[in-house]
Amino acid sequence: MLKKRKSLWWLTGPVLLYLVALPLYNRVDPVVLGLPFFMFWMLVATLLTPACIWLAARKDPLWRADRERERGDSE
Repeated sequence: MLKKRKSLWWLTGPVLLYLVALPLYNRVDPVVLGLPFFMFWMLVATLLTPACIWLAARKDPLWRADRERERGDSE
């Protein structure tokens, strides 16, 4: 199933963004934009999560076929 739906690998992005930060940057220094780096990293990961989900959906052939079917039925 995943061979035809390689775009679903984008969904591992948010998981990796959150898990990579935990063991490496759980301290106060350095500070980025007035935030401890850990909090800054979590903010960036939270903002990038919808982009990863959107990319996975846009490139998924089943999602595209469903969208085309919905557009064809409604017109």
